[in-house]
Amino acid sequence: MKVSTEGITVEIDDNTLVRNISIVAENNSLTALVGPNGSGKSTLLRAIYRALKPTVGSVYIGRDDIWKAPVKAVAKHRAVVTQHQGDGIDFTVREIVAMGRSPHKGYFETDNDEDREIVRDAMDTVHVSAFSDRYFSSLSGGERQRVLLARALAQQSPVIILDEPTNHLDVRAQLELLALLSALNVTVLLAVHDLNHALAHADAVGVLQSGELVAFGNPRETLTPTLIRQVFDVEAHVLTHPVTQNPHVVMALPGRGCAEPRRPPAVE
Repeated sequence: MKVSTEGITVEIDDNTLVRNISIVAENNSLTALVGPNGSGKSTLLRAIYRALKPTVGSVYIGRDDIWKAPVKAVAKHRAVVTQHQGDGIDFTVREIVAMGRSPHKGYFETDNDEDREIVRDAMDTVHVSAFSDRYFSSLSGGERQRVLLARALAQQSPVIILDEPTNHLDVRAQLELLALLSALNVTVLLAVHDLNHALAHADAVGVLQSGELVAFGNPRETLTPTLIRQVFDVEAHVLTHPVTQNPHVVMALPGRGCAEPRRPPAVE
């Protein structure tokens, strides 16, 4: 299902957080938002998943304007994984994942065998079944992130929105998560910090700076050394990864070049 924004502007207390942003995340694609801290990535995502109402503009999932559609209808169309992991949550992993079924249930309706199978499949997919009976509050940051993704999968929505999902994950877990998201048959929209993750996995990338969209398009054509220098204030070179053959960006502070490796002191 396609996700699109038309001229989104968000203002809070006379401060403009994002200004006149229009993007399109195509059906069954992965679209990444990148930009420095404070550039507006999270604000834009919050407007898209109906947590922060735009001052101006519209957000569509398919043909539906989400700010005019019923809340439960929107919940069926999109699942969300945020940065905030709920330290005080006192539910088990299985209970957290099962919450993904709530948009499909009526009041006082309990889970049936189909719901339980969907929950099991979601936990298996992100490898959290082994600690399904543990309390969420006892988990590490990376484990919590995987549980929240399992909840999103259990929701079975055609759109999944994630705000910096690789935070708290070790390197292998980051690569596994992004490979999983790339393989899902849904529309994925996420904010990431690592430009190489966007280059390796995204079908489209939106680059934000100071609340404005400065570029949007194919990552290999968009994330050029010139644009990276302009937005992130670093020197960048785009190379070819020796294993994956994907574009791979290496960066250094302006004027520093590549530092010589430090040598251990000689043993006398």
